[in-house]
Amino acid sequence: LQKSIGILSPGVALGTAGSAMSSKFFLMALAIFFSFAQVVIEANSWWSLGMNNPVQMSEVYIIGAQPLCSQLAGLSQGQKKLCHLYQDHMQYIGEGAKTGIKECQYQFRHRRWNCSTVDNTSVFGRVMQIGSRETAFTYAVSAAGVVNAMSRACREGELSTCGCSRAARPKDLPRDWLWGGCGDNIDYGYRFAKEFVDARERERIHAKGSYESARILMNLHNNEAGRRTVYNLADVACKCHGVSGSCSLKTCWLQLADFRKVGDALKEKYDSAAAMRLNSRGKLVQVNSRFNSPTTQDLVYIDPSPDYCVRNESTGSLGTQGRLCNKTSEGMDGCELMCCGRGYDQFKTVQTERCHCKFHWCCYVKCKKCTEIVDQFVCK
Repeated sequence: LQKSIGILSPGVALGTAGSAMSSKFFLMALAIFFSFAQVVIEANSWWSLGMNNPVQMSEVYIIGAQPLCSQLAGLSQGQKKLCHLYQDHMQYIGEGAKTGIKECQYQFRHRRWNCSTVDNTSVFGRVMQIGSRETAFTYAVSAAGVVNAMSRACREGELSTCGCSRAARPKDLPRDWLWGGCGDNIDYGYRFAKEFVDARERERIHAKGSYESARILMNLHNNEAGRRTVYNLADVACKCHGVSGSCSLKTCWLQLADFRKVGDALKEKYDSAAAMRLNSRGKLVQVNSRFNSPTTQDLVYIDPSPDYCVRNESTGSLGTQGRLCNKTSEGMDGCELMCCGRGYDQFKTVQTERCHCKFHWCCYVKCKKCTEIVDQFVCK
């Protein structure tokens, strides 16, 4: 290093001046490199476990293979430690992330931002560096996905550290109904999801009052909102017992709600998300104090959403050019709003679907294939 920049090498004055200049350029290049590296590191996310990832490949468990945790991109130091301690959990962390990503894409399928993924370990790209409503929803639904996957894995006996739910019998359950079946272990799923998902935020240290500290508080709040939504929507499920289905006796247990219900609830929270700012004490407070303060189940954001109409590399927006739109709709999926006033192109396409289905004894359904030519519209 000393020879390459010439700081301590003896020589004529010209050589000394040249080495000083080389040193300056070297330090500037080094600073640029580290700032770039920091951006790349911060862009990595555990969400990548939900994409094509070694955690879902059976060969990572082969004796003598490279350790699982070293193959997983996007984990923070705290998350890697948890990975080493609970390797059998990682597959279900990945399943939870995948569930969250799919639900996000379903809920936003008719929006300008449609929860598109990119081909790197950030999963959603630079758009997640903005503390917007969309970022708030993404953090919440992915945290909810982990609770969902872990709770179910416990019930199915896939994990060594947990089993069926040990939730207390509900007070309003009829006395002659049995409380016992193997329920989803939501308590364990909630606790482990909190430990794992929040680890990245809790180990980041930034100056009090900085934008970065506000983002940490925002992310932690929305992670919790997602977990609580899963927890609160879980309900009692029962099965009848008795002669000829008389249902004279019921066995009941705690069961997760369908994840679509969780996504719908979080989408409502997205629509009513609260704009926040940091106060002088380094706490998040509502921008408009006339509204009720957000609860732990509400979503919060600190930045306005970017313009998702056109492609923008700096914000990560992919734009809406080429997106399908509905000509007759006045909603967000309509061509006027989806295309941001740029207009749209019309083309015809052939669609094939099953039709004229008949049930044959016994026991199958036979259908014909029908084709039709339909008009479709894409944004300019």
